[in-house]
Amino acid sequence: MTGSAQGTGGGHQPLHLNVSDDEDGQRLDRWLRRRLPGLGFAEAQRWSRTGQVRVDGKRAKPDLRLTAGATVRLPPLALPMLDAAAEGRVAQRASGAEDAAFLRGRVLVETDDLILIDKPSGLAVQGGSGTDRHLDGMLDGLARPGDVERPRLVHRLDRDTSGVLLLARNARAAAWATRAFRERTTTKIYWAVTLGVPSPQRGVIDLPLAKRPVERGGERMVAVDEGEDGQSAITEYEVMATGGPCALVALKPLTGRTHQLRAHLAAIGTPIVGDLKYGGAAVDLRRIGLPKRLHLHARRLTLTGPDGRRISAAAPLPPHMAASFARLGLDLGMGLNLEIDG
Repeated sequence: MTGSAQGTGGGHQPLHLNVSDDEDGQRLDRWLRRRLPGLGFAEAQRWSRTGQVRVDGKRAKPDLRLTAGATVRLPPLALPMLDAAAEGRVAQRASGAEDAAFLRGRVLVETDDLILIDKPSGLAVQGGSGTDRHLDGMLDGLARPGDVERPRLVHRLDRDTSGVLLLARNARAAAWATRAFRERTTTKIYWAVTLGVPSPQRGVIDLPLAKRPVERGGERMVAVDEGEDGQSAITEYEVMATGGPCALVALKPLTGRTHQLRAHLAAIGTPIVGDLKYGGAAVDLRRIGLPKRLHLHARRLTLTGPDGRRISAAAPLPPHMAASFARLGLDLGMGLNLEIDG
């Protein structure tokens, strides 16, 4: 069995699910969240901590990597979540064709190993609390006839960041792409509209970043001094145009820290327009006609694929940033060719 619940009668019996072939290697906590979309993070952690979840009869930590064919025991509380998930899958199949067509229309480049798509602003890459529609749930729509594996995510973009996102067609290509990002053989160029103009107009931001709690809950990345608990974070940047109180900045991250570009630009006093998390109320520029949305765009990704082919994909500006370009008097025709060397 790969997905049915096995019980022994009664509503208080534990449930047993088997790990399918395409779930091989998944972390237990992520597997639980995918199988039981209604399960909260804290509850999943508690189930593991108290032994209510067992893998092949043994207690299992949340970060355990599952193997195909393993049996996962769940507490009886999981049954209504499984029923809800089944109902959700029926609804998902009804909308699957529409999502597939949507995603096919966002493909920029595809090869036998990789797919580069233009992710729209506002679409989450993966599901989470309160997130029913997300890119990961649509990837079956990019599978080709005869494919034995579904396409899979390789890296991430924030929900509100638009632009080029890399997908792999299979586990082999995903492992290769993950290594390429880790070894920094890929080149990523982002565009941002900032409040204020970075000075100098071309330079490097070399500021370690660390997570810090915020007053209203949650966390954000902040620049810290050398010797503190921060991780090295380096970003090359170049101011490409200015208009009103804003600048169009091209960015090339040399490291891949969470929210690196957002935190770095805020740290030098020129936060991204619409980024209230890092720029506060000042970056809400509706007063001058700019949309209250994050103005950060993954413009271009360049890499050499597993087959040795050099691939470069560029994503057009999202509508809200194009509107801001027009409002600020930025030259869109000129802007479409902006890059940082290399």
